[in-house]
Amino acid sequence: MKCFYAPETEAHDPKFRLTHGQIARNAEQAERARLLLAGLEALGLPVSDPPEAPRSALEAVHSPRFIDFLETCWDEWQALPDAGPEVIPNVFPRDAAASYPEHLVARAGWHMGDTAAPVGKGSWLATRRAADCAVAAADAVLAGERAAYALCRPPGHHTSAEIAAGHCLMNVSAIAAARLRRGHQKVATLDIDVHHGNGTQAIFYDRADVMTVSIHADPREYYPFFVGHAAETGTGDGEGFNRNFPLPRGTGDGPWLDTLRDALRHINGFGPGALMVSLGLDAHENDPLKGMAVTFDGFRQAGEMIAAAGYPTVLVQEGGYLSTDLTTSLESFLGGFLGGDA
Repeated sequence: MKCFYAPETEAHDPKFRLTHGQIARNAEQAERARLLLAGLEALGLPVSDPPEAPRSALEAVHSPRFIDFLETCWDEWQALPDAGPEVIPNVFPRDAAASYPEHLVARAGWHMGDTAAPVGKGSWLATRRAADCAVAAADAVLAGERAAYALCRPPGHHTSAEIAAGHCLMNVSAIAAARLRRGHQKVATLDIDVHHGNGTQAIFYDRADVMTVSIHADPREYYPFFVGHAAETGTGDGEGFNRNFPLPRGTGDGPWLDTLRDALRHINGFGPGALMVSLGLDAHENDPLKGMAVTFDGFRQAGEMIAAAGYPTVLVQEGGYLSTDLTTSLESFLGGFLGGDA
């Protein structure tokens, strides 16, 4: 299986996070990449440096002004009086009739949905190279590979067409799914991150050619809170092509795997030509965010089940935070997916 990783993604190492009114160290740290690389090494899977993807691959899911903002905002921010080291919004539009603003502080609030995804000096380079990994993995599958893995950070599934949030900058999962559409009439996305993939849902919510399926901790008590409920099934042409499977916090292997079987049945009914998996590993029992209680064996079985579905598959790394178990979580999932055939 081809695996893609760009060392430049480690340039994104955000510091700021606001939790329950307390300023804390951001959970999306560069060390995550090294823990994930160790999992690939344990499986004997080498990584390749991806080529630069065309901007059109990014604009397939993101607005040009959002991409421009990510590319230029840090440099502009440094010109503000007493500017901090990261772009962090302090005002957000709440009126549906709001006009797109000119001032950088206002544009930060427009394009950033919360304070969890600060943009630092190296953030644009990192998210651009993460997107390159996602596109390279999709292109490998389009070229005939059974599967490919993109080690992306920062992650992406909380980012919509032009609003970044939840540790995510560009939506690398949605970029990979849209890229797969170049070779397939229908593509399915399966998000097993402990958080609902609200950005991916928003991007494809009114489309019939991309089914979005997410298994996650119940948003009534977990981020992203406002969306991710079972009643959200799509709109317009997309009605019926969005499926959410919220589960109680602390859910373990049995119910989680049963839900995965149900999710795969819905995907099989859709009949896609290819599958994109948002591979969050933060459902693990020892993940510091403590959303679910999936074990290493649960991840192994999930990998086996997704592989058995038989679709050409792109695996895009999403969550999974700083724990020595992150390495083994990836090794367990990919070991199950590959069935000993790397």
